[in-house]
Amino acid sequence: MLQSLRDAACPGAAVLTGMPHTPGIKDKVGDLAAEIVDMDARVGFLEEEVKASEGQIMPFIQGIDDDQTRIIFRLRFLRGLAWKEVATVVGGNTEESAKRICYRYLSSLDS
Repeated sequence: MLQSLRDAACPGAAVLTGMPHTPGIKDKVGDLAAEIVDMDARVGFLEEEVKASEGQIMPFIQGIDDDQTRIIFRLRFLRGLAWKEVATVVGGNTEESAKRICYRYLSSLDS
């Protein structure tokens, strides 16, 4: 999301002509710059939260015996990848099968 904001800001760079602006004209790049700063701060905050909670999550993930399931949990819950990305990295899995492996493991804990 942050990268898409940065990409949107680049092609719309302001043309500096020295002419006065008419009312209602918006500074697209300026607005995007403010969004980028806000989003960047949010990303930093979330990264700190992840680091803080990683100490609690890692022992759980390390306790998973099956290698593939453990990798799926790491990619999804520590790296924050989407299910589709998890399936691509693990290989040989669809998005649905990666989800199924994860939720099947969690269900087995309840039993």
